[in-house]
Amino acid sequence: MRRVVRGVLFYAMLAAIILITIMPFLWMISSSFKGEEAIRTIPIRWIPERPTLEGYRRVFDMQGFSFTRASLNSLILAVACTLVEVGSATMAAFVFAKLPFRGSGKLFGLYLATMMIPGTVTMVPNYIILRVLKLLDTYTGLVLPKLAYAFGVFLMRQSMLAVNDAYMESAFLDGATLRRIFVSIMLPMVAPTLATMSLLSFMGSWNSYLWPLIVLTSTDKQTLQVVLGNMNGMYKNNEHVLMAGAVLTILPILVVYLISQRYVDQGISLGGLK
Repeated sequence: MRRVVRGVLFYAMLAAIILITIMPFLWMISSSFKGEEAIRTIPIRWIPERPTLEGYRRVFDMQGFSFTRASLNSLILAVACTLVEVGSATMAAFVFAKLPFRGSGKLFGLYLATMMIPGTVTMVPNYIILRVLKLLDTYTGLVLPKLAYAFGVFLMRQSMLAVNDAYMESAFLDGATLRRIFVSIMLPMVAPTLATMSLLSFMGSWNSYLWPLIVLTSTDKQTLQVVLGNMNGMYKNNEHVLMAGAVLTILPILVVYLISQRYVDQGISLGGLK
């Protein structure tokens, strides 16, 4: 009997946590289809009596900002940052995992130590470097710091360590080059972890707000998150417009996550994070 009660309490607590977690998202979706007055109605109406697309229309009719252009900018930057992060991290992880050299362990430990440094601490030095290189207000300035992705190197290295060295030895005997081994043997064998890291990188780049806000100054180059922040000042008394913009902002990342969700658990487990 005690075991049954414990199980009921556990699932009740779990259901309460899930409800608390999804309530803001449900409220955001509901509010995006309400009018300006309906959103302030008390008691709260979760299902709008008169659904309207006014909020979405006003999002695309903003003065001074193009929501469509900002969405395209975010998509391009997210894809570029993902390719740079995943490519550089995967190649570095291959060296650390399968091509050991003198001092590689200490170098890897030192590299991992950079994960303890908050990203906000390195923003000022990175900004100064980009200013010296005259890369401010450019997409290159946003993508360049992504070359150093310590978490991605750690994740991929742990996954590559699980691959038997016999595969590489057989490939060497057959005359395969390191590039061929990396592309044709190693990458397919760590595909779940690679997919997981790509998803995490894409989500992080898409949701990035502070760094694009610092680097980009031109209106036509601003990303979706920056435009959404500007909307908070423009439509502070029009919550339904803000909610519509928030729904449109999270929709692409939600679709990407749902498509690749099945790779996440397997990839993180193979990467050594349990």
